[in-house]
Amino acid sequence: MPGCPQRCVCPETNRRRSRGFTLLELLVVMVIIGLLAGLVAPRYFEQVGKSNTKIARAQIVSLGQALDQYRLDVGNYPSTEEGLQALITKPQDATRWSGPYLAKAVPADPWDRPYQYRSPGEHGDYDLFSLGKDGRGGGTGENTTVSSW
Repeated sequence: MPGCPQRCVCPETNRRRSRGFTLLELLVVMVIIGLLAGLVAPRYFEQVGKSNTKIARAQIVSLGQALDQYRLDVGNYPSTEEGLQALITKPQDATRWSGPYLAKAVPADPWDRPYQYRSPGEHGDYDLFSLGKDGRGGGTGENTTVSSW
């Protein structure tokens, strides 16, 4: 009853109270969600970038081990022309090749670009590296060059 001084438990009054949220309440919730996303998202994506760099380092170590096994069998590292594909497919002049030295195809770096390989390298017997997210080399964070040296 509309004029009741006591708390009403009328079905009609309860229906009016449980219709849903007001526009203002929805806007406040949306602003709070937006603020939380603004705080959490940059930290999340920073972690994704760090993990891609760690993945590239791990893949370079794994490829380096396969290259070392190739050298033990064949006597030298694959040439730049033969490239990392020599770990999967026997080169013509590799008589003692005992591969394949990788279980699967040569992986691309975490940014879907092929790893760069040079033999002989400027920093050792071979250079194996990824140019990072921007593909230019150098840089910082996710854009840094990840290398075997």
